[in-house]
This record gives sequence, C-alpha cells and structure tokens, in this order.
Amino acid sequence: MATKEFNYKGKNLTELQKMDMKEFIQLLPARQRRSLARGLTDQQKKLLSKIKKHKDSKKQIKTHIRDMIVLPEMVGSKLVIHAGRDWVPIEILNDMIGHYLGEFTMNRKKVAHSAPGIGATRSSAAIAQK
Repeated sequence: MATKEFNYKGKNLTELQKMDMKEFIQLLPARQRRSLARGLTDQQKKLLSKIKKHKDSKKQIKTHIRDMIVLPEMVGSKLVIHAGRDWVPIEILNDMIGHYLGEFTMNRKKVAHSAPGIGATRSSAAIAQK
C-alpha cells in the first residue's frame, strides 16, 4: 500500500520550501498569520539561523522558544524544547508545519493524589481503617 503524500493546503513540502515567506503566511490560520506578519523576534531569528546551519547534522538544538511557529525549512531538524523543568527532544515532521513548538511539549503533568495523611482533615477520620 502506497504511503499518503504530504500536502499542506494543496502544496507539497518542496513547494512550501520554495515559497516566499509572504506567500507561505497566506496559507496559515489567522493566529499564526498575524504573528508572522509582525515579524520574527530576535530570539526566533537566532533559532531559525541555528536550525538552517545545523540542518544536515544530527546535532540537537536546545531552545526555550516555545512560541516559534514551525516553518517548512525547519522540517527534518531535531530540537530539544524546554518544558518547564524538563527538556523534551522533538524531531520536526511535515505535519507540524503551522503549529507552535510548545504544542508538542507538555509542560504540565497529571496530578496523582494519594490517600490523605494522618490528621489531614476531620473528614479523613471517616475513612475505614484496615
């Protein structure tokens, strides 16, 4: 069975990579379009230049920039994104184009509560003792 060819709004990856930034911005949803129309911040420009520099190498690039929008030229690169306390390794895939980097690294963990401690509240005394 043949694999499904990637396309984003009717364009394949090579067409997206050849596009001018203004043309690519027109394909994005409103929030991303508005954000990129304002221009990249200095930190985002620095990250993008690092990604372009280390594109072919297997080097992972560490970053705190979770609000960077995944652009077509970033596809195939490996990043390590900060998620509050941990660093989460991520490989940028075709399907991530147009999303923010922070969407792929969860920065909150599920809270797992255990049984109440001794003398926690008056209601904890009503729990059956084994």
